[in-house]
Amino acid sequence: MQQHQPEASAKLAGPIGMFAFAVCFALTSCGGAQSATPSAQTAHFPVTIAQPDGRTVNITKQPHRIVSLSSTATEMLFAIGAGSQVIAVDDQSNYPSNVPKTKLSGFTPNIEAIAGYAPDLVVAADDLGGLVHGMQALNVPILIEPAAKNLDDSYLQIRQLGAAAGHPSDADSLVAKMRSQVGSFVASVAKPARQLRVYHELDNTYYSATSATFIGQVYKLLGLTNIADAATSATPDYPQLSAEFIVASNPDLIVLADTKCCQQDLRTVGARPGWGVIAAVRTGQVIGVDDDIASRWGPRIIDFMQAVATHVQQVEKAA
Repeated sequence: MQQHQPEASAKLAGPIGMFAFAVCFALTSCGGAQSATPSAQTAHFPVTIAQPDGRTVNITKQPHRIVSLSSTATEMLFAIGAGSQVIAVDDQSNYPSNVPKTKLSGFTPNIEAIAGYAPDLVVAADDLGGLVHGMQALNVPILIEPAAKNLDDSYLQIRQLGAAAGHPSDADSLVAKMRSQVGSFVASVAKPARQLRVYHELDNTYYSATSATFIGQVYKLLGLTNIADAATSATPDYPQLSAEFIVASNPDLIVLADTKCCQQDLRTVGARPGWGVIAAVRTGQVIGVDDDIASRWGPRIIDFMQAVATHVQQVEKAA
């Protein structure tokens, strides 16, 4: 089983046990709403940012030595124009291509190795391995930006990073652009006579994502019924489905977010025992999406949504 969701380009490509860890990682890191004070409309320092664990992080001056241990946060920082302030990123950060990639890990953080970069701000997706305590002992501000449960969480984190890095206007502009694009995608999808069913595959052991995740919200906004919502599982956000359940649910659209980690495509899915009867397989509506894009709640979630919206239109036309 691959580490395939969310937050990992290893997301999605690591040893088998890593996927289960990534699912747990996403579940335990999803927190409530966070807020940035003062308003993200100003770039004045100091700024104080509230964290889901009740901490408040004070950033006294604009940071210029940011270490990102979250591939999503890395993408957000570069998208808001703070890339030149990022001096090191974790081993899963691979976008954009010019990120200062290192051997640092967000899953097993090494406090001494992080400190070696003399950061003035550290950003991570979860407090693993005593990360927050270690940074506090070094008097280094650390922000925890956990896996988003919806797009509003993503927008909030972009604005928080904008405030923290001194790029509030750029962050606001990015959020406004993303909101506009989401609205366009939603408007482009017609109201079908019946709700179309979708199955989102995180890896080829049938881990999926429900509507309680940022992935699931994309499908909900596009008017799709997520078959994972009906599953009984100990992990309500990212359940592992059975092949029998998926076949019986008969999805109209299958989205494969395991094209890189597990080399899945229409051919491999169609070859699975019993899957040939599924509507999506019969009509060829099995689409592959980039594993990383589909697992990160940053700006490229727009690319993911666009790909899904395009295929929803195709399914509706064929219905």
